[in-house]
Amino acid sequence: MNYQQLSKTLAEAKDSYGKALYDEHEARAIVRVFLEDYHGFTLSDIFSGRSVEPDAEVWGKILSGMPIQYAVGRALFFGRYFAVRKGVLIPRPETEELCEWIIGESNNTDSILDIGSGSGCIAVTLALETGAEVTAWDIADTALATTLENALALGAKVNVEKCDALNISMERHDALNSGATDRRWDTIVSNPPYICHKEKAAMEHNVLDYEPSLALFVPDDDPLLFYRAIARYATHTLLPGGRLYFEINPLYAKDLVEMLAKEGFTDITLRNDLYGRQRMIRGTIS
Repeated sequence: MNYQQLSKTLAEAKDSYGKALYDEHEARAIVRVFLEDYHGFTLSDIFSGRSVEPDAEVWGKILSGMPIQYAVGRALFFGRYFAVRKGVLIPRPETEELCEWIIGESNNTDSILDIGSGSGCIAVTLALETGAEVTAWDIADTALATTLENALALGAKVNVEKCDALNISMERHDALNSGATDRRWDTIVSNPPYICHKEKAAMEHNVLDYEPSLALFVPDDDPLLFYRAIARYATHTLLPGGRLYFEINPLYAKDLVEMLAKEGFTDITLRNDLYGRQRMIRGTIS
């Protein structure tokens, strides 16, 4: 089958509700990733009509609605391939933009903490691009193992540690100290859970069916749950002039600005993604 035939087949696939999994544009994009990342096609191969017998197992997963990144086991992020699997979020373009922002402001940055590392895409990218000492925290064993796997595969030095973002007590901080010197950070970054359960109706079924709910959702009555806990930890552990960066839900951008100001952050800045949505925020500790 060639690119056109595979795209047509995928565009005709239905989910368990009888709804088309993808429109024609989405189907073509997915098939292109499948052919390039899994079967090693070049653009010339794709557009010249080169045929291939698709891997039955992987192609079957794609036809069932499994996200292409999980089906092939990797995702492209910041020009590098990261291993991904069920249990970690798929790296997304807006998170690349967050990394670009941090890298652009990373002069004299020696220490970075990534809270909720998932696949490790942020931690590994920042370690490789800034040269800073990077620590990655997550609560999920699958995420910790995947972060470590990607760091080793890509040659990044990342300290991987298990920690619950909602229970970052000062006792926990003290327990992680080595010697008498407190652990302090130049930069803390997080892409925490920020989707309220009431937003599920607008989400695609393949996201709900495959991506980890632990990394996606927060209670409807407390959308800033993770942001508040991390910000309060950051006020105690960022060095003077240190920065806190978040990927955010645009619905709560104004609330986040107010919360960070209340917690003592200054120079609070929102930044839009390429689609014009408010998706990132930064605050500074004096």
